[in-house]
Amino acid sequence: MELWQERTALMFGADGLDRLASARVAVVGLGGVGAMAAEMLVRAGVGHLLMVDADIVSESNINRQLPALHSTVGRSKCSVMRDRLMDINPGLDLDCREQYVDEASVRGVIEPFAPDCLVDAIDTLSPKIALIQYCLVSGVFLVSSMGSGSKTDATKVRLADISATFQCPLAHMLRKRLHKLGINSGFLAVFSSERPREGSMVLEESRNKKSQTGTVSYLPAVFGCTCAQAVVQHIAGVELNC
Repeated sequence: MELWQERTALMFGADGLDRLASARVAVVGLGGVGAMAAEMLVRAGVGHLLMVDADIVSESNINRQLPALHSTVGRSKCSVMRDRLMDINPGLDLDCREQYVDEASVRGVIEPFAPDCLVDAIDTLSPKIALIQYCLVSGVFLVSSMGSGSKTDATKVRLADISATFQCPLAHMLRKRLHKLGINSGFLAVFSSERPREGSMVLEESRNKKSQTGTVSYLPAVFGCTCAQAVVQHIAGVELNC
């Protein structure tokens, strides 16, 4: 155990630290939610991490995304997070994939890493569903982030089975699509029970999304921390309160 891990050891003990160091965790999506989840996992002592994101830092990310600084605009999010995470734990086994995940690529991207746990931090329905299906079929512990946009109240962020989500448009659409595939439950979701703010969404057409939603700095970070909490507690053998 290294000095920087002593406080974590007081929480989970040496056995918990060993389990975290041995764990293999994938984070798909390095936006406001995923980048924060990845950093919290590494700071908790997860020893093997796969990060997947093909996007670059844009100026519009600066209000909420960990890798987004004026000095990093134009760089790939994977490369920025790689530098940051290796500076936190130089002994980290880190695999970065700068590519989009979709129905055709999900198995080829995720399977070689053989994750024990996966954080889904993407917000496009079709690849999100493909990722969920892969995890459920493969037995990978999954925590999936729902929509953090159009919300402002950090105290309303919750962790529950996908079947128990509410007040989240993304979760509503996801449940409808999953029901058609015979999936009603079976994985954890991070969501907000706060009613979405009126007038905080505009239409947008891009590969990743069809709308642009208002966000505030701290909400995606809270979602990311909650995703990391679920994974860390699962690995360390701490009962999840959800």
